[in-house]
Amino acid sequence: MILRTFQDAERSERRVATANWESVRLLLRDDNMGFSFHITTIYAGTETPIWYQNHLESVYCIEGEGEVETVADKRIYPIKPGTMYVLDQHDRHLLRAKTPLKLACVFNPPLHGNEVHDENGVYPLVAEQIGD
Repeated sequence: MILRTFQDAERSERRVATANWESVRLLLRDDNMGFSFHITTIYAGTETPIWYQNHLESVYCIEGEGEVETVADKRIYPIKPGTMYVLDQHDRHLLRAKTPLKLACVFNPPLHGNEVHDENGVYPLVAEQIGD
């Protein structure tokens, strides 16, 4: 059994922050669940270009207001509490926060823990060690 609190994770290396967002990563690859689970806050007034080439992500909005725009077709989808969106096609997208957005996020494959978006909005796929 795994038991950890958001507050403990927030005060540890499981909290990763950038100029546009911070993510508290409650489950990671080393937890051996096959996915990672994060509570992410997107800062108000930001736009973040994202393209998960190496991961699938599902996102559930806990609080706040914003929108996600898929780059390929320029469609804009509103985000508010109770909304879930799933990036099941490695969709390149823009995430905009009108107010602070608090999101519950699940990644497959799971993140190792310290990933941040590169210049293309991609989380790298960390090479596994032989024997993993």
